[in-house]
Amino acid sequence: MFRALLPFLVILPSTAYALISLLCATKYFKAQDAPHASPLTPYPTPLTPHPTPPVTILKPVKGMDDDSYDNFASFCSQEYPGELQLLFAVASPDDPAIPVIRQLMEDFSNHDITLTVNPALHGPNQKVSNLINAFPQAKHDIIIVCDSDISVEPDYLQSMTAHFSDPQVGLVTSLYRTSEVHGIATALEATGFTAEMIPNVLVARQLEGLTFALGASMAVRREALAAIGGFDALTSYLADDYQLGNKIHRAGWKIALDDCFVESVIKSENLMSVLSRQLRWARTMRVSRPGGYFASGITLPFPAALLATLLAPSPVTGITAVTLLYGVRLGVSTLFSRRFVRDNLFPRWLWLLPLRDMFAFFTWALSFLGNTVEWRGSRFVLKPGGKIEELV
Repeated sequence: MFRALLPFLVILPSTAYALISLLCATKYFKAQDAPHASPLTPYPTPLTPHPTPPVTILKPVKGMDDDSYDNFASFCSQEYPGELQLLFAVASPDDPAIPVIRQLMEDFSNHDITLTVNPALHGPNQKVSNLINAFPQAKHDIIIVCDSDISVEPDYLQSMTAHFSDPQVGLVTSLYRTSEVHGIATALEATGFTAEMIPNVLVARQLEGLTFALGASMAVRREALAAIGGFDALTSYLADDYQLGNKIHRAGWKIALDDCFVESVIKSENLMSVLSRQLRWARTMRVSRPGGYFASGITLPFPAALLATLLAPSPVTGITAVTLLYGVRLGVSTLFSRRFVRDNLFPRWLWLLPLRDMFAFFTWALSFLGNTVEWRGSRFVLKPGGKIEELV
């Protein structure tokens, strides 16, 4: 009897986790959909008037992304009545993004757009150095840091700033998605946002509250930033987004999760490039949250399916257990894609999910086999706590 039940016991943690993530997502988006629960939601509900504080959008840029101009222009096309400053920061006067930024400044001449070019380094994290170099020109007390490959909807600023009506909120971060992919390699990464990252964030929010930020979009109160020592406190870390949120949380501020998705515009890449980036993220999370990261392996579907097959007393029992696991997994992921994330990836790429799960497991396992990562053409060694040291 025990041998017959063993495959089903093996798949229980990952199956239960998928269902828990669905419950957490349903609760979160239902709360956002309730009248007056949030000033802006992804669903048509009445808007609650709220203050529109002046905002500085600080964009660190290095090189060109796909659709760079359109990504930047989406921040200039906001339905936002408050003051808005757009501040670009690059390190090199030869950066290929500079002509695009200057074209943006010309096309939106009625906007407050500034370009800062400063090569000064303040630590191994060059992105944070760009932020430090540009920060003295930030005019306003709500500061949004957004990656250069991000595009936003016209209601983005209204949705983000609404959370600051609570004086205890120090940082607001956004979920992100990718709705357009370029082949299997980029689909592997994009489906990971829908089937792994977003469920994980919503479970963490429900069980323990947010203690971190997502780097695609972060809005921080100047007072909260000052409380942790400014951007200078992040110069030695690779996961500056995680550290920014975690330090602000530990300083006693609340972190809010906004339900207005931002779009991560990804370019066509090969599988090795995607694997390198995924491995960098995995190793960074391992050293930043070692206990939680190690425990996350229990919920991974691929090793559960593999063990269920190997431990089953008969092929029929093994196939039944795996079918149950992936029946739940595929159903939950489709609901996330169609109902919550609305990225239109599933069911088109649903066949890729088992391969994505295998990819995620091997990335998780490989993260324990080294402490070096590649980032923007440089190699770094990860130190305990998430700090980095560049390898010459």
